[in-house]
Amino acid sequence: MVDCFQTIMDYGLRSQGIGERLLPRTDFTLCQQFTLIGSGMIWNIYFGVCALIAGFFLATTLALGKTSHSAWLRKPSEWFIFLFRGSPLFIQFFFAYFLFLSLKSMIPFFSPLTSAWLGALVVLFLNTSAYSAEIFHGALKSIPKGDVEAADAYGLSGWPRFKRVIWPTMLRLAWPAYTNEAIFLFHATTLVFFSGFPAWQQRGDALYYASYFADKTFNPFIPNPILAGYFIILTLCVIGLFGLVNRRLNSHLPANTRQKLRIRPNLIR
Repeated sequence: MVDCFQTIMDYGLRSQGIGERLLPRTDFTLCQQFTLIGSGMIWNIYFGVCALIAGFFLATTLALGKTSHSAWLRKPSEWFIFLFRGSPLFIQFFFAYFLFLSLKSMIPFFSPLTSAWLGALVVLFLNTSAYSAEIFHGALKSIPKGDVEAADAYGLSGWPRFKRVIWPTMLRLAWPAYTNEAIFLFHATTLVFFSGFPAWQQRGDALYYASYFADKTFNPFIPNPILAGYFIILTLCVIGLFGLVNRRLNSHLPANTRQKLRIRPNLIR
């Protein structure tokens, strides 16, 4: 117990550069594997939370652009969504890293983009914005005409109508599908350090450390279930938080008509 506590103190924040500098080389213990893989989860949570928050606002803008009658707004939105939905995320990481390297060689200001903490976050942000925008666009097209006509009858138009009627209804309709997108986004963060972005000083995410132990012990059946357990816990947290928001969005509806979350993981994207 004392040894495990010391292991947690040494490796609990190693993925952030705090604690023991060298990874264990021999005599790998369960405590070491739980601790280091859990330490790497900090990166997965960071990528997921930041990309999700920033992507929410860009997705809303893209969805509105796609429904616009103006081709100057609609076409860029459609092509952006098509580009990031039509190409694999792994390839996006790969090309983005070499693009950022080229920009860095020309303009040193872009140097932070070659690091995973910013460059990979930008890719995840753009990717989830495209998928979320398509979800929001579908919700916008599904808003009952009666709701809009009622808003017009009350004299609401422009921004007040969007703020009080269209946007809340869009979120209520889109939220179950958006919850699935949030879950997939957190799972997709495991691709970061397996793409072009390097793990500086072996400060990787949860999958990076799970792969390290699997390679060193020649036994993937211990670190990989640990990794899966962490992501199951993370997924349950996401479902719980989004469920609270979903309940709030539907609080004005009768209990028997409220839309419940139905989690359908994306097996193929």
